[in-house]
Amino acid sequence: MLTEMLPFQFDLDPIAIAGVSLWSLALYLGFSPVGEWVIEQLNRWFNFAERSLYVNKSEFEKTRNARESQNAFYASLFSILPFLAVGALCNWGVEVGLGRSWSISMGILACMGCGVYELGRRDGKSSGE
Repeated sequence: MLTEMLPFQFDLDPIAIAGVSLWSLALYLGFSPVGEWVIEQLNRWFNFAERSLYVNKSEFEKTRNARESQNAFYASLFSILPFLAVGALCNWGVEVGLGRSWSISMGILACMGCGVYELGRRDGKSSGE
């Protein structure tokens, strides 16, 4: 259906998509403080950019809460992009180093390891307070 609408054709490799997604999830879990920092920085930048669009301060203050919520949502969505890029590099590295058949297996192992690490990090953070 998509190829009927577009004048060109492109192939999507499902193994590569799965491998990149698994590695991205593992990196997002393993480096969750970095993910939170990226979300915070993107949210600040979106709010600053939105503020520069308004010349009238009263008009800006009327819809401030709704726009800040929308910017927080967009920041959380766009924070995935750096992890997708690094996940693609990790997946490519595993494919080059170990072969194509290992890319998904190593991605699954990385997800499990980073998930366990994140659970332990959160438990240690909550018990330390």
